[in-house]
Amino acid sequence: MTAHRTGPAQSPYHQRLPYGERLSAAPLTGSPFFGFEGDLSMQPLEPMLVPEEPRSGELDPAGCFHCRPSPERLIWRDERWHVGAAPVTGLPFVAGLAPNAHVRLDQMDAALLATFGDLVQRLAGAVQSLEGVARTHFSRWGDGSAHFHLHFMARPLGMMQGRGAMLAFWDDVLPPVDPALLAEHGRQVAAALAAQGGEALV
Repeated sequence: MTAHRTGPAQSPYHQRLPYGERLSAAPLTGSPFFGFEGDLSMQPLEPMLVPEEPRSGELDPAGCFHCRPSPERLIWRDERWHVGAAPVTGLPFVAGLAPNAHVRLDQMDAALLATFGDLVQRLAGAVQSLEGVARTHFSRWGDGSAHFHLHFMARPLGMMQGRGAMLAFWDDVLPPVDPALLAEHGRQVAAALAAQGGEALV
């Protein structure tokens, strides 16, 4: 197997960065949304190297897990999209939305894009309608897979510590939700989506 060869990324932005230095964590620890306390230090800033290693499904779509989602995770689908539910979470519900076709955001055709906004609104509303949920956070990082996907996270009602980007961290540290309750939430979300189209799978 050929080694992945890299070199320093070059741009005016990259050239100004203090590689190897340990930057101050004060901008994080001073935020009312930050969920940690006590002494905190950042890792030294590592060199930014290119080309980046290929993501899952980038070189060979046959290895893409979004193209073959686990049947036990799928809760809803239609002719263009599917929704899966996280099997373990500390939040009331976490869902993933992805197109059935192996495409990046910049590769979506007009027909797929035309359904995207409506489905985001429907899924966010379905998650937010669950008992004990205040808001639906959704995010797209795109660093793990070349197949476009979004995460939808249910912020618990009254959890002011979970505002903003910290909710993803709380998901990892809150006690896991009982599987029976997660399954019930999955059925409710799937039914709400199916009421406006597509097929509930749970």
